[in-house]
Amino acid sequence: MRTPSWHRLLLALTLFIAPALPTTAQNLPVVRLTAGIHLIQAEVADNEARRRQGLMYREKLASNQGMLFVFENKATHCFWMRNTLIPLSIAFLEDDGTIVNIADMQPQSDDSHCPSAEIRYALEMNQGWFKQRGFKAGMKLGSFTAKQ
Repeated sequence: MRTPSWHRLLLALTLFIAPALPTTAQNLPVVRLTAGIHLIQAEVADNEARRRQGLMYREKLASNQGMLFVFENKATHCFWMRNTLIPLSIAFLEDDGTIVNIADMQPQSDDSHCPSAEIRYALEMNQGWFKQRGFKAGMKLGSFTAKQ
């Protein structure tokens, strides 16, 4: 089966280029994601330790800043907000960038938020970011490129 170009580019970025990408204070690689006319600076959580840490203990996110979670395998990857101080929205993404579903998550909660289908990617943004820009399930985000 042929792997979608969106998926191949993201895998190449996280596996081969990510160590050379700009990093955040937490030493996470950063990618630029297009979402319609919007540019997102997304920190990449592409291993178990980074995914476990996520956005915990952060007091704020810039308006177009987020975190992209990358998993090795497609599955029903669920999220919770323990020790996360800011309200977030999460978009669960298919391999081609199509939004499976979006969930709003409350700070410091152990409530589980799960995709409605198996996914390999999830994007967390400030709560309401997707809704304010008209994004919903079935819509497709753009491609990933290295931050310039």
